[in-house]
Amino acid sequence: MLSYRSNPHCGGQGVYLKQLSRALVDLGHRVEVLSGPPDPQLVADIPVHRVPSLDLYNPADPFRLPKLHELKRVANLYEWLNVSTMGFPEPFLFGFQAYHFLQQNGHRYDVIHDNQSLSYGLWALSRRWPTLATIHHPITVDRKIAVRAESYFWRKLKQLRWYSFIHMQKRVARTLSRILTVSQCAREDIRNDFGIPRERFRIVPNGINTDLFHPCPDVPRESNRIIVTNSADTPLKGLAYLLEAVSALRQRRPVRLVVIGQPKPNGPIEKLVRKLDLAEHVTFTGRISDAAFVRQYARASMAVVPSVYEGFGLPAGEAMACGVPVITTTGGALPEVVGDAGILVPPRNSAALATAIEDLIDHPDKAAAIGQQGYQRVQAHFTWQRAAEKTIAVYREVIDDHRRS
Repeated sequence: MLSYRSNPHCGGQGVYLKQLSRALVDLGHRVEVLSGPPDPQLVADIPVHRVPSLDLYNPADPFRLPKLHELKRVANLYEWLNVSTMGFPEPFLFGFQAYHFLQQNGHRYDVIHDNQSLSYGLWALSRRWPTLATIHHPITVDRKIAVRAESYFWRKLKQLRWYSFIHMQKRVARTLSRILTVSQCAREDIRNDFGIPRERFRIVPNGINTDLFHPCPDVPRESNRIIVTNSADTPLKGLAYLLEAVSALRQRRPVRLVVIGQPKPNGPIEKLVRKLDLAEHVTFTGRISDAAFVRQYARASMAVVPSVYEGFGLPAGEAMACGVPVITTTGGALPEVVGDAGILVPPRNSAALATAIEDLIDHPDKAAAIGQQGYQRVQAHFTWQRAAEKTIAVYREVIDDHRRS
């Protein structure tokens, strides 16, 4: 499995790598991972080969100035120059490193599974080994929303520059015989934006780690307490609309919003919190342990997923697994995850979010019933064992395709 950036604590790609690799091994398969930073923190029976990188997006020292001896390496110089000019070179460079590694070690593997790097290196690998890729959702959607959110023309150009790697991803994706994706909505959006025939796709929904995310009946729920998972200030996640909803609600009733994550210092979310005078009503937890995360779910009276778009929507599924009633939007694949076990509102609509939140606060029996429905839906449809079994079937297809080619 190849994964260029796989934070196991936030972001769907890192969770996907960690949970799917674990489930594949539990079913008796041998999995090795080639990973960029940060460390995916896999257990010892899953070997991890780490590619060299300047790791300029490390939150502990972001955009650091490399030392001179580091820049003697051509790949490092290329990475630094691209980041310095507002680009995002990691997928391209990771593919180069993956190709070099597999030229020497590819004989050890039956199949190569890429986790959305879609680099030119992957295209070269696919000509020699059975290869497929997971595309969680089309990054073209992120680009469109990010550009639209900027007020100034020069900032729009900055976003376009950062997302310039998408051209590479489109070209490489079109060469692969099989593409895994996680929902029907994601398939249709990828197909339209990337120009890939529908018959090349296989849909395998994500699982939810039900060993971690589960109800905690010993922890009492707190009325008016809302939880949201938001790992970044990206407009795609829609946190601004939830903050506006909380601002409207606090005029009528006490309300507390707990955000699992931390905004950028003096970034758009921090500025909006100050503008709406919400400092006393919003708590940002920063990074917390898994156990603390689950207890936060247990204390919440509801979870809100205000995303403008999701290719799947792990936060919605994780909240449902904890028995927490969920309010989310119709953005992307969220309706496929929630089904009839949650409240759906239009994206980018703070008034609709406020109305739905108030309705659940005023009707605790309804909220409890929705929480139970969500729990049952996850148990029935979204386990990582089921995801692994379906993925293995696609691996066999890819191997057969390669033998016939």
